[in-house]
Amino acid sequence: MSNNSAIASRRKSVAVKVGNVTIGGDAPVVVQSMTNTDTADVDGTAQQVADLYRAGSEIVRITVDRKEAAKAVPYIRDKLDKWGLDVPLVGDFHYIGHQLLTSYPDCAEALAKYRINPGNVGFRKKKDSQFSTMIETAMKFDRPVRIGVNWGSLDQELVVQMMDENAKSNSPKPAAEVTHEALVVSALSNAQRAEDLGLAKDKMVLSCKVSEVQGMVAAYFSLAEKCDYALHLGLTEAGMGSKGIVASTAALAVLLQQGIGDTIRVSLTPEPGGDRTQEVIVAQEVLQTIGLRSFMPLVTACPGCGRTTSTVFQSLAGKIQGYVRERMPEWRDSYPGVEDLNLAVMGCIVNGPGESKHADIGISLPGTGEQPAAPVFIDGEKKYTLRGANIAEEFQDLVEDYVKNRYGKAKDRSVTE
Repeated sequence: MSNNSAIASRRKSVAVKVGNVTIGGDAPVVVQSMTNTDTADVDGTAQQVADLYRAGSEIVRITVDRKEAAKAVPYIRDKLDKWGLDVPLVGDFHYIGHQLLTSYPDCAEALAKYRINPGNVGFRKKKDSQFSTMIETAMKFDRPVRIGVNWGSLDQELVVQMMDENAKSNSPKPAAEVTHEALVVSALSNAQRAEDLGLAKDKMVLSCKVSEVQGMVAAYFSLAEKCDYALHLGLTEAGMGSKGIVASTAALAVLLQQGIGDTIRVSLTPEPGGDRTQEVIVAQEVLQTIGLRSFMPLVTACPGCGRTTSTVFQSLAGKIQGYVRERMPEWRDSYPGVEDLNLAVMGCIVNGPGESKHADIGISLPGTGEQPAAPVFIDGEKKYTLRGANIAEEFQDLVEDYVKNRYGKAKDRSVTE
């Protein structure tokens, strides 16, 4: 899918290689996620990394919080390699990252990137030396880092200093605004420290994580104006369910529409025992809905109204959406370009035929009181009329045939050429 003309030109950032993935530069916006397993559990963590990767997370972050976790990292990497999953792993370090990276070099080497939080990398006199140790380790193993500032763990010495300066100003700013400025100052000053230590700009990604939408947007607009580092976007602690999805989408959409952001994570709180891959799906849908990337065919479906008292179209829309997601792993390999496919499953004759004509393949189901027939439109033309109890299965077969005929031929042409 080509970029929508309403989207601002992408902010030009320095490209950063993270394993086999590029963040920034001319690369598309990268989707990433994070495990919530105990990293010391090699099998459980490797399996969740695999699940996230197969769902579409192009980079996966894992917690490295203690020696047992650090020892497990190389074994997780080995297991993923044996499964043929070349997914870059990012180590999330807090408090004792300098110790873990130096004490367990196999962990440092197995990771594709290190996440450093300036707010807890060290305190007082130890801060500079512990930060330096992590940067020096990154240079030793030729690894990029993310300098990830979070307002929940912001450097308090910096905050107090900036609050004091603000209080002495003739026109003091609100405390929240000063906090947002402190996030940006922390990110940029620590990036400069890393450069002074010898880490190249193309080895750094910056982030300023906030848990409320307006603060996140303000921080990233300011950060984007002041630097050309690659930027990682995310609303931290977004929440559960629809609240987390809506809040993340609201913040990400504003920034992405303005060309800001090189990689994103949607930080959803899963239901107990819930599927961690939901946050990957939401991130993909945000990028695809605003026209930045294509990941899988889109299904257009009407919301239903008094003209559609039957639930047939709802059931069919759900089945088709599930069928597409189930088939995508094979389709993606066999039919290049299938992610751009547009489908429509509509519930009555008011908008059904029109929407179906706009789609590559669409069906307009009979609404309440309408003739029990469902016209199918392919490439804008009415091709079939389905009737009876097997409409869902028959339409699903037509979708499968359409994919094979259209995208199979595209693959054949590319091979011939």
